[in-house]
Amino acid sequence: MAEAERIIGTPETPDADRGGQDRTGLDRADAQAAEAAAGAPRGKRRVAVLFAVAVVAYALDLISKMIVVAELEHHEPIEIVGDWLRFEAIRNAGAAFGFGEAFTVIFTVIAAAVIVVIVRLARKLYSLPWAIALGLLLGGALGNLTDRIFRSPGVFRGAVVDFIAPKGFAVFNLADSAIVCGGILIVLLSFRGLDPDGTVHKD
Repeated sequence: MAEAERIIGTPETPDADRGGQDRTGLDRADAQAAEAAAGAPRGKRRVAVLFAVAVVAYALDLISKMIVVAELEHHEPIEIVGDWLRFEAIRNAGAAFGFGEAFTVIFTVIAAAVIVVIVRLARKLYSLPWAIALGLLLGGALGNLTDRIFRSPGVFRGAVVDFIAPKGFAVFNLADSAIVCGGILIVLLSFRGLDPDGTVHKD
């Protein structure tokens, strides 16, 4: 009997049915593999949300600018809410809301860099709120970058089309709005301790 137990192994020995410490190691590996398998589709869905939000924000900005250039440029402003809000077509060589017109090329490079960073960050994205925030940033940055590249006076020096003119405030466009909303959402998520990978840090 003792000889048979030595050959076959007992429940207390690591060799018995691959149990003991070896079984624990296998269970841990299986759990990690299951988590990875579950996380991959979830991560892909978050990336899909990011790019879907970006496409919608970019499309709305592009379409609105096309309409403004065709119907509003070189015409009188259109009053929407009395003199508190109107649509007025202007060309802005600066950053969002008309700041820094002497640094058009620099702002173009910054916008391109932001797009690259967001695309790289998407690989580690598992948070839905972060996907929405980054999608807004990406769509807004692409919208204004398109103007910088394709509009006059030239490539990387193009003036952005702005048309939303609140009383007592700088004129802006939908891309600017998307960028600001995405930035505010990122600040709120950071205060809550939520990271793009879905982990939460609590003080």
